[in-house]
Amino acid sequence: MSERLIVTVQHLHTVPTWTTRTGYCAKQSRAFFAEQGLDWLAFVREGIDAEVLVATGNALALHLVEYVRSVEEARHGQ
Repeated sequence: MSERLIVTVQHLHTVPTWTTRTGYCAKQSRAFFAEQGLDWLAFVREGIDAEVLVATGNALALHLVEYVRSVEEARHGQ
């Protein structure tokens, strides 16, 4: 059984984007959380299970999860 993957606000701020900047816009991210019925403040405090973001089907959320997976794999030497 694999370990749960938790996406944190730090990941949100460091995810590579299609522009020269890194990270997703906090204002738009908060709006996304509201649209999906997700608790933004809980995310900021504790992170969110990657599977919750995957379940949204949102392309940016999926990109964020893939980024977190790559970071964690690199960190654990996989």
